[in-house]
Amino acid sequence: MKLDVNALGTFHRIAREGATLAAGRLTRLADVDTQVGVTKLNFMRGSELRREFEDGERVGIRVALSGGLEGHSLVVFDRESALRIVGILLEETEEFDGMTESAITEVGHIINGGHVDGWADVLETVVDVSTPEFVEGSGPEPFFEGIDDAPTGDDLAILFRSRIEAVGTEIGFDHYLFPDRSSMATLLDRIRTGEGVAYDKLEGFDRMAERGADEVAETVTTMTGIETAVEIRRLNFVALETIPRTVPDERLVGIAFEFDGTPSGYLLFLFDEESAHAVVDAMVPGGADGEGFDGMARSAITELGNIMASGFLDGWANVLGTTIDHSPPEFVHDIGAAAVDPIVVKLGERQEFAFVFDTVITADGRELDCEVYAIPDERDLERALDDLEVDRVEEAPTTAEFDSVEGS
Repeated sequence: MKLDVNALGTFHRIAREGATLAAGRLTRLADVDTQVGVTKLNFMRGSELRREFEDGERVGIRVALSGGLEGHSLVVFDRESALRIVGILLEETEEFDGMTESAITEVGHIINGGHVDGWADVLETVVDVSTPEFVEGSGPEPFFEGIDDAPTGDDLAILFRSRIEAVGTEIGFDHYLFPDRSSMATLLDRIRTGEGVAYDKLEGFDRMAERGADEVAETVTTMTGIETAVEIRRLNFVALETIPRTVPDERLVGIAFEFDGTPSGYLLFLFDEESAHAVVDAMVPGGADGEGFDGMARSAITELGNIMASGFLDGWANVLGTTIDHSPPEFVHDIGAAAVDPIVVKLGERQEFAFVFDTVITADGRELDCEVYAIPDERDLERALDDLEVDRVEEAPTTAEFDSVEGS
């Protein structure tokens, strides 16, 4: 199976179209205004996908697909949202019985149908849908049992995800599309405009990012004395314009870099203010003066960002056998989307979509939460993936070398 940005962009637009159709059908059915949140094409490992289902009770409606697109389509509500929808259609209820289960199954089937019809319309094909199946539970197995296309363990699978919310209510749900791999390969061959890159190269790139993340965790632990872990949760393929909507709507402290080489792009570390203060307290003896981020506080967190950037990028360069240089760190202290808007504007001059590593840094026993936006230029990434020797991913050293920015 081979991928190229044009084909993935087409799939992203199709998924967005399907989500819009599904939202419209829910609006007509339940008489509530709906809005489509961020639609993502995820490259996601099975262990991470299943972990998302470990907390809380959920209700799902799933169908099998055949014909022009094979796989499974799954709509998942948290239990309270499902009951609220049933309460709109029927009398208020606190449990699922025969009638309420039938009602939410019909709602889920209609939503699934919207997504599937969006795919069928754009691809000009017929997609058959099986009888809907109601599932509920607090873990992953009820939802993924029998779905061969759902990833397991360290397997990396293509997954389409959309979030739809009812305006003014606490109703929201996620849609998951698990395409059959051979079916997806056929569609990719049909849509792809270039030679593309083999899918296993993308798997190698994801693993390469994990190794860079491990290096960052070790470095942060050494610098701060806080036991740190870094997780690459998934590789997202998203429309650039949606990136600001993924950023928390609160005041954030960030360190931004532009990197140049193969690949080139942008790297941004975003801390909430409490986590940023924890970093400063750990790095500056006696803590920094005041509650702001000037002087020693700014210097400390900028220094940490510089080291973290080197951990990612030097690891990538070693695996790819290239040179990647990054700019001096740029300190950012702003609210929500404003922290990422400059990067989106710069990239938007030459591309519509971006690969974004969904990465979270956490520290045991202390508040040190950080989101990492690693956004390579799509053209450079294709070239890098084409040259990537997958066997080198586990063999190449990832030890970072960096220049101090003390006093910046």
